Amino acid sequence: MGSTYFKQFIQVVISLGIAIWIFWFLYRDIEFEALITQTKASNWSWIMGSLIISMVGFWIRSWRWTLLISSDEGKQVTSARAYHAVMVGYLVNMLVPRAGEVARCGVLKRTNGISIGHLLGTVIVERSIDLLFLIGVILLAFIVEHELFVTLASQLVDFSSLGRNLLPKLPYLIAFFAILIIGLSIIFKRFRDHGLVNKIQHFFREILSGLKRLGQLNNQLGFWWSSIMLWVIYFLTMYTVSLGIPSTANLSSGEVLLVMVMGSIGMIAPVQGGIGTFHALVAFILIQLGISEIDGKIFAAIIHGTQVILVVVAGLISWMIVLKLPSWTKPATR
Repeated sequence: MGSTYFKQFIQVVISLGIAIWIFWFLYRDIEFEALITQTKASNWSWIMGSLIISMVGFWIRSWRWTLLISSDEGKQVTSARAYHAVMVGYLVNMLVPRAGEVARCGVLKRTNGISIGHLLGTVIVERSIDLLFLIGVILLAFIVEHELFVTLASQLVDFSSLGRNLLPKLPYLIAFFAILIIGLSIIFKRFRDHGLVNKIQHFFREILSGLKRLGQLNNQLGFWWSSIMLWVIYFLTMYTVSLGIPSTANLSSGEVLLVMVMGSIGMIAPVQGGIGTFHALVAFILIQLGISEIDGKIFAAIIHGTQVILVVVAGLISWMIVLKLPSWTKPATR
């Protein structure tokens, strides 16, 4: 048990160290006065509006979660209860990457008596759907800003050179992946009783059962509508902040969509709150859009910083409310 906690502690320290290093590397040349000047020059009505939009997004995410949670066990989860659990989860994610997903399930386990296994299954489904929508948004950005998208991709990867190098080796690559698939299937069959293999199989079973559950939802329209609205909220949050900062006020909606895509990819990285990775990717895309390096980095700092403050404040309020809620007890059977 002690070695497990120590291992988790080391993982947290390493991820936090990487985040801090990326952030320091990005901003080591930015003078604090430049950040203050840009902050004072910003239109905070737009930025405050982005925070209100974010709060609406938190509530929609919470309501969508209730649609996935079965009422067969424990006490039915209200949108308010789910909201407080989600905000506690976001708060925990600021400290330990991905631990927030378990934390929000723990909240509803305590207050509503729903099993952790069931709740984790719903979270896995949520994240799977979010990933599919992220891929869809990336495709949408490719369609809307096709030329810019191709230009950026060509700067990162030399496709002509890549094609020339890969084509002669294509048969070997196909053979390699075929052998890999066959090898994995043999390993899974031979060691199907091994703990690690069981965990992997259980993970995919949870995803499949969760996807099946989507077809059995009483409010499928509400689930898919809220999933779409979440990404509309993300876009509006980014767009309102861009309107509030002079250097980005003239960005088109398609360009803001690209910025949102890069920021979303940065938030996926296993570091606390996307610190460093979000800033790096958002600043990179803004520089490609013609924004100066300093202004691009300051934009990333402002939007991320305000969102972090919102999550910390709202998360702490939800945490205090959750602490005052009574623990669920199973009704006595007669």
